[in-house]
Amino acid sequence: MKSVRKLSGILAAIMLFAFASGCQKTENTSSVDRTGSTPTINPIQVAALKGPTALGMLNLMNSDKETENYEFTIKSKPDEVVALLTSKSADIAAVPTNLAATLYNKNSSVKLLALNTLGVLYVLEKGDTIQSVKDLKGKTIYSTGQGAVPEYALNYVLEQNGLTVGKDVTVEYKTEHTELAALMAADKASVAVLPQPFVTTVTSANADVRVALDLTKEWENVNHTTLTMGCLVVRTEFLENNQPAVEQFLSAYKESAKKAVSDVEGTAKLAEEFDIIKEAVAKKAIPACNIVYIDGQDMKTKAIGFFNVLHQANPKSIGGKMPDENLYYINK
Repeated sequence: MKSVRKLSGILAAIMLFAFASGCQKTENTSSVDRTGSTPTINPIQVAALKGPTALGMLNLMNSDKETENYEFTIKSKPDEVVALLTSKSADIAAVPTNLAATLYNKNSSVKLLALNTLGVLYVLEKGDTIQSVKDLKGKTIYSTGQGAVPEYALNYVLEQNGLTVGKDVTVEYKTEHTELAALMAADKASVAVLPQPFVTTVTSANADVRVALDLTKEWENVNHTTLTMGCLVVRTEFLENNQPAVEQFLSAYKESAKKAVSDVEGTAKLAEEFDIIKEAVAKKAIPACNIVYIDGQDMKTKAIGFFNVLHQANPKSIGGKMPDENLYYINK
């Protein structure tokens, strides 16, 4: 009970991180100034999800050296960002990587600009018995994200290690990260798959819970591709009419992402300021959030490898088919 009470206090501070829809600040638009060689009549509209995919742009959002070229909107759910893109209320967006393929396969309305977040999924254990994936045999794993990347990633890693879900391993899914985190604290779940920052939330609240496996590393061990959870996309029409401005944004975003990694304390403060996540949790979670900036041919290679695995697991996860070459934006 002591762990539950301790955990509930932390969860109360960040439970809007991934799923909340009622936070006023989330729905507001944040403006940031930016100078550049390509003037635009209206600010470029940039959308992001309230989570790891937004962390890389925090320093850009906070920049005080620029002039109103960008307006940022932070949303809680992927479908809210999709609505902004389809209504042309957003020009550029940070979204789950598989969503880029889904949107493209629907009507070629977006292009993939860069990968910005690698895997953020971890296996947590209350105890010290899990040292490898094979040690999960015979166990019940609690997870979130059924029908989405977390399920496909977990199943793939298990299968590649000779474990079959339903036979060798039992997986039970919960709707919300907060629910699963509370179960671990209450000794009702001993093994769980959770994303950051909920990993940090649980391990900070309960010293008996540890990170047993990094699913990103386990994915790479069996596939030699990269588990990519987040990316930047642009509306195809906007790119065709504003390519220099898009290039300018990418350059600024790249520097912002680098600073997120190199200046964790400063970025953690911004995470709370922009209502993404509380500073104390962000400070511990950011180093494990795999914030990156990968574009060009390397982006394409990593994305194709990721999409191939998802397509084999469930074609619907990427819109029914492998996207063609035109999804990928590579400035030659």
